[in-house]
Amino acid sequence: MSKTCTEHVRHALSGPTMGTRWSALFHSAPGFDAVPIRAALEAAVEDVDAQMSTWRPDSDLMRLNSAPVSEWTAVPARLLEVLRFGLKIGHASGGAFDIGMGDAVAAWGFGPEAATTDQIRAAMTIPRRAACHVLDIEAGKVRKSGQIKLDLNGIAKGYGVDRLAETLNSFGIVSGLVGIDGEMRALGPRPDGEPWTIAIEKPDYKRRAPHSILLLHDAAVATSGDYRHWVDAGGRRWSHTMDPRRGGPLAASPASVTVVAPTCVAADAWATALMIRGSLEGAELARRNNLEALFIDREGDHLRETRVGRLFEARLDSGHAA
Repeated sequence: MSKTCTEHVRHALSGPTMGTRWSALFHSAPGFDAVPIRAALEAAVEDVDAQMSTWRPDSDLMRLNSAPVSEWTAVPARLLEVLRFGLKIGHASGGAFDIGMGDAVAAWGFGPEAATTDQIRAAMTIPRRAACHVLDIEAGKVRKSGQIKLDLNGIAKGYGVDRLAETLNSFGIVSGLVGIDGEMRALGPRPDGEPWTIAIEKPDYKRRAPHSILLLHDAAVATSGDYRHWVDAGGRRWSHTMDPRRGGPLAASPASVTVVAPTCVAADAWATALMIRGSLEGAELARRNNLEALFIDREGDHLRETRVGRLFEARLDSGHAA
């Protein structure tokens, strides 16, 4: 007879990474040593950060950003994988997701340096080419055919979550919940056979509160929103999400977009892409790509939902499982 969850020891591990925290929750038989797993999880997210951070001048991504145009630059395998995937989502989203927005991100003060008016003006007026038209990728190396600053903030955390999941799997753990800053991935069901319970956050500028509950089983979830990171300029609030069409923050967008996908890197990238497309175009894009997505828009003091996919359409009541 199988053991129940009460006969297992609960392990809740966490630590700092990418300016926020990673977490891992799993159960084991009594006497299981979780110390090697913690070390492996820490190494996994450190590897992602060391390769893909724009806050670390010595990261592999920043080395690629500073490399001369037309010169091949050797990059590690995981960074290469994320660059390829970023270009893939960029193409599938019709350019809504673009990993080449690093100049705009930095100009508006969402990077290590403070924003300046001159940088903002330059970022919004220079001719812009999508990353897919500038990057050449071959085995182990990348070449830029024009000036571009790459930024993976819309995808790296999701990839980091997948690395946490892979690390648990490598220790034979097939039931668990891992995350980085709200981007989550569930491995299998809980030990009792039930799905993992995930709160979808209410898009509130002032406080953290659940909007609804999602039941997750062998899947990942990511949310992009306008309510956590922003700057105030010109008498209005600007979200950190950059619109490739204007070279700056979105002029109008949903309050949040939540995507459920098999991997967190996909959920993370698609949540950003759908945020940029907006609820109307984004919902059509989600349907064409067989995505599970929840759009939340503000209408005065109320929130309006647009639900796409069987998972979200199954239940329409906020506060209930989707």
